[in-house]
Amino acid sequence: MTVVDPFESDPDEYDAWFDANADAYRAERVALERALPADYRRSRTVEIGAGTGRFAEPLGISLGVDPARSALVRARERDIESVQGVAESLPVADDAVDLALFVTVFAFVDDLEATLAETRRVLAEDGALVVAVLDRSSPVGRVYQEQKDENPFYADATFLTAAEARSALEDAGFTIERRLQTVFDDPSAVEEPDVREGHGDGLFAVTRARPDR
Repeated sequence: MTVVDPFESDPDEYDAWFDANADAYRAERVALERALPADYRRSRTVEIGAGTGRFAEPLGISLGVDPARSALVRARERDIESVQGVAESLPVADDAVDLALFVTVFAFVDDLEATLAETRRVLAEDGALVVAVLDRSSPVGRVYQEQKDENPFYADATFLTAAEARSALEDAGFTIERRLQTVFDDPSAVEEPDVREGHGDGLFAVTRARPDR
């Protein structure tokens, strides 16, 4: 994950989005909670691209990996064990985790194939992978794509469609178990969590998968 700035230079501004869009953030957390395995809190867990820990903390993820050192300082303040590293070369042992979580990180990795190969390496035999992407094909996603150059956090992002993310997972040897979506309007207009099955309409598209063995 070489797209580090401005996550490195301005983690406070990154964090401020979640405060300004609290209802959309809550909807995203609800979607992730529904996708996570029922017993995951008793498991060895890692969020790859954890940033400041805005998802790892409420979801109870124990380890965060991110290339942005200043973001990890914020994550440690949220009691997340944090390690600096990139998704394509994870500082995690083989078969060491039961759950790996990515939240919108696929848009920033240099090599998605290598990222997923590393994820398979660190996952235990019966481990789970939960991925959230900002779906470029959704109505709000199309707006994000059109306006991304105006946002310092998204200017260098390569947004995927949910279908592209699913194909990448399957090509990497993962079996899809569940698909959920939320944020059907501009995040600032979200009032209550609305989480639906499937993909295509919601900006925030979540997939749970497991590695083929």
